[in-house]
Amino acid sequence: MSMILSASVVRVRDGLPLSASTDYEQSTGMQECRKYFKMLSKKLSQLPDRCTLKTGRYNINFISSLGVSYMMLCTENYPSVLAFCFLDELQKEFITTYNMMKTNTAVRPYCFIEFDNFIQRTKQRYNNTRSLSTKMNLADMQTEIKLRPPYQISVSELGSVNGFSHLSVAEYKGTGKISAAPHQRLEPVTLPGIVSFVLSLLCGALNLIRGFHAIESLLQNEGEDFSYVIAFFLGTAACLYQCYLFVYYTGWRNAKSFLTFGLICLCNMYLYELRNLWQLFFHVTVGAFSTLQIRLRQPQGKSPDYNV
Repeated sequence: MSMILSASVVRVRDGLPLSASTDYEQSTGMQECRKYFKMLSKKLSQLPDRCTLKTGRYNINFISSLGVSYMMLCTENYPSVLAFCFLDELQKEFITTYNMMKTNTAVRPYCFIEFDNFIQRTKQRYNNTRSLSTKMNLADMQTEIKLRPPYQISVSELGSVNGFSHLSVAEYKGTGKISAAPHQRLEPVTLPGIVSFVLSLLCGALNLIRGFHAIESLLQNEGEDFSYVIAFFLGTAACLYQCYLFVYYTGWRNAKSFLTFGLICLCNMYLYELRNLWQLFFHVTVGAFSTLQIRLRQPQGKSPDYNV
């Protein structure tokens, strides 16, 4: 019989299950599919936003958007267009019901388990195709799937169910190549981090403006020291680089942040005659605060072994 068996909502960055249907069967095949669900949830950040995994008598389909993935298990003969329409409907309802702040800050598995009520109702409708005649546009989804078909994941790409092998590099139509190793992700941004980022941008802008004023003064008075211009622009570059280090992960990130802070201090020491003590204190304090936030925002550890 062609039907949807279960569905889950999973956070992409760490595989945290946010909600799931509570109707798993206990057959051997279904238990095996649960393991595939678990493995896929850990690799969502490495995969395209629309995929299918064929596992014998069952198919696992999922779509990802805005940091959340919507996964479903169905029988092998369930129409692909209906499967992805079902996932699209789950996605629209979840985005409408929960804002991104809640999903990004969730720490407990299945903290949105009440969404299962909608999953169950929608699953019943999609398992009864007569009730779908006026509730979706099959033609649009059929066209979209033809233009951008889902990436087909093979079981061999996942490796052994109990192993730790990585996905191989594969070509996906419309998305380019999938890297075998994902980019290192940083921990979620905090309010102090946002404040430090904005203040660093402000300091960079102030240095840039003073730098252009120094150039104008230099053109009008030949006796002016060009080194002041260099100091202002170096200060601008240091502030902007602190912003970059806060947002992106790079090698030797902490060491670079301390060296950048040292450059900010040196530039302000050199500009001692052009700034009062409060201005110097502001720039140095912002530099120190940004360095601290870079140090506190560390790369995420290994994804927790959630039982998806």
